Amino acid sequence: MLKNLLSLALLLVSAALSFKHGWDSFMIKKNPEATKMMDVLGISPSFAPVLGVLSVLTGLLLLFPKTFFTGNLLNALTIMCIMALSLRAGNIKMALLEIPFLFMPLLLIWLKYPFKN
Repeated sequence: MLKNLLSLALLLVSAALSFKHGWDSFMIKKNPEATKMMDVLGISPSFAPVLGVLSVLTGLLLLFPKTFFTGNLLNALTIMCIMALSLRAGNIKMALLEIPFLFMPLLLIWLKYPFKN
């Protein structure tokens, strides 16, 4: 029971973060701080909508039992890419800040979908 509650809480947080990051990617022009961060990582502003679609898709995949694993895998890969781009740019602090977010999809994979019988 506790395992299911923890899995549900992490699932809701992970899906909410995916939707928020997706929405923020679509509104990149209104947020100069996000534009600056993407420039530091070497990501062009024209690629932001692609990241937005990927984030929203990840959030949707997390919500369904049959695509739960794929959504978590995509989420972990996206976080690893952000970490790699941060390290390439010499921003170690940003890469280290992503570590807890990397554990979330991996922990969700281990805990499994909360409502699956």
